[in-house]
Amino acid sequence: MKKQNFEIKNEQIRKQFAALRKRYPGKLKQRLNLSWSNWGFGLEPLSASAKRLAEAGIRYIELHGNHYGADLGYRPTETMRILADHNIAVGGICGMFSRENDLSSNSGIARQHALDYLKRTLDFAAAVKAGYILVVPGAVGRPTAYDNAEFDRSVATLRLVADGFVTAGVKAAIEPIRAAEVSFCRSIADAKAYIAAVGHKGVQHINGDLYHMQSEESHLGMALLEAGQQLTNLHLADSNRCALGEGSLDIDTVIRALYLIGYNRPGCYVTPEPLGPGGDPYPAMNGKPDPSSLKHLVQQTARYFREREAAVLRGD
Repeated sequence: MKKQNFEIKNEQIRKQFAALRKRYPGKLKQRLNLSWSNWGFGLEPLSASAKRLAEAGIRYIELHGNHYGADLGYRPTETMRILADHNIAVGGICGMFSRENDLSSNSGIARQHALDYLKRTLDFAAAVKAGYILVVPGAVGRPTAYDNAEFDRSVATLRLVADGFVTAGVKAAIEPIRAAEVSFCRSIADAKAYIAAVGHKGVQHINGDLYHMQSEESHLGMALLEAGQQLTNLHLADSNRCALGEGSLDIDTVIRALYLIGYNRPGCYVTPEPLGPGGDPYPAMNGKPDPSSLKHLVQQTARYFREREAAVLRGD
């Protein structure tokens, strides 16, 4: 029987990985850096989140970018103390962009809010030694365009704070989001075009998200190869946006593609963000968490990812 198109691409990646494994086994010794994005944990103390991750063997965290105002958000000294108690380091910051702090808005007030938010987040990121800040070019939850100039406004606005990323030693990681949630920048190719338009050394990286990529990319593995060295963080969730292993995602092909781009290096993270099925996960960040459900989510995802990574590396 003739293979389906996605199977042909899977096989191409599998053969490339097998060749890498045979010729350069040393390139596979370092495992991928497993992190976790914590904003889906809602209003629980950071100490509880850190304890849960540590118990699952996760040593990095992507912190909720919760510095929405001068008096809001994590405090650097306390954050570093809590994470150190659990032997966890900060991978990056999950920047949160709504209509109120939209880089592409036709409201100058909203764009200024976006700049102020990024400046506060950069100060915090530098203090906690975060490697990246996730940046969404247009508001999440606004799939209808303002007009035909939003791309240009977003580019011009981000340029105003781009020097700050260089000064802080933090990467701006542009995240493409599915069309149901944003009006532009929906694919890896779109993110590359946006980065090229900004044209600044402080804005050179990509944050991928498998959930959004399933809607916008023709093949997950090939899209990751396209992202290449620009990829610095990848959000993980199964096909149903639940824990890994509880859907139909081909995680093995994703893992092979990541090793093919040398993603098992410092400063690159695979970061589960399983927010559950449904159209709007964002109320969860301000809700009360269910500790038992979150424990299962983290334990299942971490265990399954490491099991599949080990199987891929063995050549099973």
